[in-house]
Amino acid sequence: MSHNTIALNKEKQPLDHLESLWLFGYGSLIYKADFPYLQRHPAVIQGWQRRFWQGSHDHRGTPEAPGRVATLIEVPGARCAGMAYEVTPDVFEHLDHREKNGYLRFFTEFAWLDKPQTVEGVVYVAGPDNEAYLGPASEAEIAEHIARSRGPSGPNSEYLLKLAESLRELGEHDAHVFAIEAELKKLLT
Repeated sequence: MSHNTIALNKEKQPLDHLESLWLFGYGSLIYKADFPYLQRHPAVIQGWQRRFWQGSHDHRGTPEAPGRVATLIEVPGARCAGMAYEVTPDVFEHLDHREKNGYLRFFTEFAWLDKPQTVEGVVYVAGPDNEAYLGPASEAEIAEHIARSRGPSGPNSEYLLKLAESLRELGEHDAHVFAIEAELKKLLT
């Protein structure tokens, strides 16, 4: 599958018939809401873990030297905290472009972090069948990769550090993110 998924997302999942819908963000969508939204709420998705296994050719790296960004992998019993946004369907014109580098959107259920309410909404996931997928590596290897990567949206390290900071603000511990952050800070000093 091509790493540019704009057309595929529009074809597989038209959203025009909806008045509004929820979007779950677990990477830069937690801290960089560069789109209009009706409301937002800290949320959690069950059965998924955040992993820095996706390449970024367009934001935190280049086609010649992709950076590493977050995707989700399915793991029974796991959970991943993030931010949910209620948006109107027209916002996906921007979001599909922003998340075009291998991410497909699909509907799933997620819950609020602070109360037992669930909603169905959209999440973007980049699986191993897309051309930009980099796959597993140790936290030290991922940190080294991130330390040397830079793209049009800035240094790859900024993405990771802002994500770690946002997770702390949510009161969430993500062992994978924080282990990469610790390795990255050693390299940046």
